[in-house]
Amino acid sequence: MFTGIVESVGTITAVTDSGAQSQIAISSPGFGDDFVHGESIAVDGVCLTVAKHSGDTWIADVMRVTRETTTLADLHVGQRVNLERAMRPDGRLGGHMMQGHVDGVAELVSRDSQPDWTDLTFRIPADLERYVVVKGSIALNGVSLTVAALEGGLATVSLIPTTLTETGFGEMAVGARANVEVDVIGKYVEKMLEARS
Repeated sequence: MFTGIVESVGTITAVTDSGAQSQIAISSPGFGDDFVHGESIAVDGVCLTVAKHSGDTWIADVMRVTRETTTLADLHVGQRVNLERAMRPDGRLGGHMMQGHVDGVAELVSRDSQPDWTDLTFRIPADLERYVVVKGSIALNGVSLTVAALEGGLATVSLIPTTLTETGFGEMAVGARANVEVDVIGKYVEKMLEARS
């Protein structure tokens, strides 16, 4: 379980693709010095497992299906990624409940920078639109955000300077893709209502 409050931004140092499975190496100085083998880390919102750990660098295995259904297939050496450790049961839920199970991939279609904030508008996959509501929570690249506006399949989030500087959104260009995880509670409610009807 994650909360969408990014703890650090790491840098991809290696990507190894062996077909059915690949590995990514991430450098995160000052973050994860006490990582343990098998620990869950959200990388741009994708729950991955620490397979190896040495100093500031750690390695995660990525299955083919994960690459094909998330933005992890786009990763390249030098790219920065949002990182969050799994939530402790005695910790604060600063964002919203997230699982690190990506539902789809959105595309950034516009950036509108204002003096005190920046609006980012994403095209949400059609099959996820019903789970997105104005003032509701959405996870984009592992960041818990509030939907400020919604028109058709376009969802806009407003980011304060802190979010822009402490996540990968400050560098995200129009046309870039972002992992989407919708509110899991909405999916459970839908499933239960379907079972009743």
